[in-house]
Amino acid sequence: DIGDIIRGKDLYLGDKKEKKQLEENLKNLFKNLYKELTKDKKNAALQTRYGSDAPDYFQLREDWWNANRQEIWKAITCKAEQNDKYKIIKPVALQKTLIWDNVDVLLEILPTNFDYVPQFFLA
Repeated sequence: DIGDIIRGKDLYLGDKKEKKQLEENLKNLFKNLYKELTKDKKNAALQTRYGSDAPDYFQLREDWWNANRQEIWKAITCKAEQNDKYKIIKPVALQKTLIWDNVDVLLEILPTNFDYVPQFFLA
């Protein structure tokens, strides 16, 4: 799940070198974001909130994800065609329950703020 990757909580069990490189890239991205947010020293609240967050910036990553996940979801689904499908799985029963044909309806009804629910796209 993209949210888990960004927040550093992904359970990726694949190539360890690839995972390490991804994590280093994310650390650098969020380090640069922190520097940009606090460069004028006008953001004392941000410096206080994230100052001790280095070198991983987990709190900044969590906050960034919470602020941007809807836009990320829109970016992921922006090229979806009318007949593309999205499968919803109930988190409790883990049963396939609904398939929507219209991604626009899906965006209104089920935004991607259910980070704990696996997301599946059908081909």
